[in-house]
Amino acid sequence: MNGGQNLKMVKNSLGRDIPVEIPGLGKFEPYTSPFAYLERPIFAPARERRPIRPGTPRRDKVTDDIKKAVERSGLENGMTISFHHHLRNGDAVIPTILKALSEMGFKDLSLAPSSLPDSHDMVADFFRNGLVSRLFSSGARGAVGKAISSGELDVPVLLRSHGGRARAVEQGDLPIDVAFLAAPLCDKYGNMTGSGGRSACGSLGYAQVDARHARHVIAVTDELADYPLRPRISVPQYLVDQVLLVDSIGDPAKIATGAARISRNPVDLRIARNAFDLIAASGLLTDGCSFQVGAGGASLAVAACVKDYMAEKHIKGGFGLGGMSGYMIEMLEQGYFQAMFDVQSFDSAVTNSMTRNANHMEIDVSCYANPFNKGCVAHNLDIVVLAALDVDADFNVDIQTGHDGVLRGAIGGHPDTAAGAKLSIIVAPSFRGGVPTVKESVTTVCTPGETVDALVTERGICINPRREDLIKSARAARLPVKDIRALKAEVENLTGVPDSPEFDRSRVVAVVENRDGTLLDSVYKVRERKKR
Repeated sequence: MNGGQNLKMVKNSLGRDIPVEIPGLGKFEPYTSPFAYLERPIFAPARERRPIRPGTPRRDKVTDDIKKAVERSGLENGMTISFHHHLRNGDAVIPTILKALSEMGFKDLSLAPSSLPDSHDMVADFFRNGLVSRLFSSGARGAVGKAISSGELDVPVLLRSHGGRARAVEQGDLPIDVAFLAAPLCDKYGNMTGSGGRSACGSLGYAQVDARHARHVIAVTDELADYPLRPRISVPQYLVDQVLLVDSIGDPAKIATGAARISRNPVDLRIARNAFDLIAASGLLTDGCSFQVGAGGASLAVAACVKDYMAEKHIKGGFGLGGMSGYMIEMLEQGYFQAMFDVQSFDSAVTNSMTRNANHMEIDVSCYANPFNKGCVAHNLDIVVLAALDVDADFNVDIQTGHDGVLRGAIGGHPDTAAGAKLSIIVAPSFRGGVPTVKESVTTVCTPGETVDALVTERGICINPRREDLIKSARAARLPVKDIRALKAEVENLTGVPDSPEFDRSRVVAVVENRDGTLLDSVYKVRERKKR
């Protein structure tokens, strides 16, 4: 039994304790392996379909009254509302809508954003006043993460990857009653795009799944375009019930602050060089190859090395994937790749690219990473380069909890692309702030080690023993291959072994769901350390 929560716990294949049922969330199965779902039948969801509501001919869908828009949506206490996070730290839609709902007296809502950015600390206040009682998200940071980790929500938070969330929405595990979708540019019938307007954010890949499956969809915009919206539409009018005109959906300066830059930090550059050398040794960098990399400085430095190699060897890749940075679009426009699949645009160099470049293609998050559709693009990946907070001796990755045990990250597409790619590389410094990156056991498993091929640090390359072929290729190329436990010991000799956070293991505050719906891990309430 699990203390006061009275949860029955079982161990999954990773040795992690997970609940088989959580009041308010339902029943769960333990994680067994990355592709176990291929061996069992997947039944069509037994749920109520999105209702068909014929529109009145030539009806204007626009209102500037939030209260009326909410009343028309049919929202009631206990229902589920969703938002997307394409506006990132510039988003004003979530606070605007939640404040209005609170003033209208709503209670006990489930909040299901595609993710919560760093700037949304106010969500914790809505936990406390009873507006939000359940949270479904890719991540939790700042005051929200601290509130969850200290046990302020009665129902544990359900954390999903981007692909896992798309699966849950489409399968009916996450039914959305009302979706409030930020629309940087929208016409009066609800056609919307992120590629124009003063709050342009680029791709609306996360919004599209919600628009297709929510019971009621409200486009929230601060800029109306002439009908029909042109030249491109991200979400079409037939999926949108209402258009809500507000003063501002976000701060453009915080949505995209310029092109992401390649790191000049010597440690990051050494990591990037080691990662590139491993990619080159793998033999995957050939004509038609596919590639995904994040927008961090070290990750972009890997992309720069890849670009130089492709130029030298006259290689033309097939496609790039994921959240797009300006550097990746440069590689497209300079002919290093034939196409880019964009689910999220990371910087201002990307936001208008899709309107001028037919080979820069917007895709929805289901197409990106949903394992239960007929072919997500992540499963076509050759190479993915990913970051991490911590990695353990079994190559399990934590991108969710900090060294103090508090939730401070987001799962994103990490486990989706690691599972799908032929070569998944984790790049990280060997220690941060005196704390080693490699642990005996990570606090929270977000990406199973079975799907991780290598950890690359400035001190060497650790390759998963499952990849004997990669170990052989790396050693033949005379790369600095190290056993992961040897690296762990080497770093601990420099830093020492930090104290582990203390948890109240009778209280589960969150669970991490694998992309197939099974449970990877449980997150426990953090105990406050006694002052000495």
